[in-house]
Amino acid sequence: MNPIRMYQIEVDEEVHNFLKQHAEPFIDTTPNSVLRRYLPLKSDKVEVKDSDVKKVFPEFPESVPNALAEILEMIILVKKEGLSRVEATHTVAELRRITPQAVIDKYTRQLGKKAYEIDELLMTSNMNEFKALLIERFPYHHKVVESTF
Repeated sequence: MNPIRMYQIEVDEEVHNFLKQHAEPFIDTTPNSVLRRYLPLKSDKVEVKDSDVKKVFPEFPESVPNALAEILEMIILVKKEGLSRVEATHTVAELRRITPQAVIDKYTRQLGKKAYEIDELLMTSNMNEFKALLIERFPYHHKVVESTF
């Protein structure tokens, strides 16, 4: 699965106000999601509702650190639900009522990787490397990691 390429754009105040006016709380996590609803674009993206997402995640033992749980949830949403890493990150953040940056921190800073390196690890051929990295970082929770992969 190839990650969706993202671009940074500038918008004027009028467009910015339109985006703010039309954003739906807890649904639109980025200006891109607002624009996708208003533009006539085809989307292969899977729509995932909060209730459906909660069914997708395994019940992690209380001993599993939040950092590991958040990373595993992001991986599940990417690999099993077809979301991009960015969409999965925002979904995990919404469900846990934390900022997307807090989730990003878990799989970048704490794993010593940049976002593009995480995208590479999420590619099917590199999943064993991702699993090994998580087991190395969280050795006491190797069974949880193995069962998720």
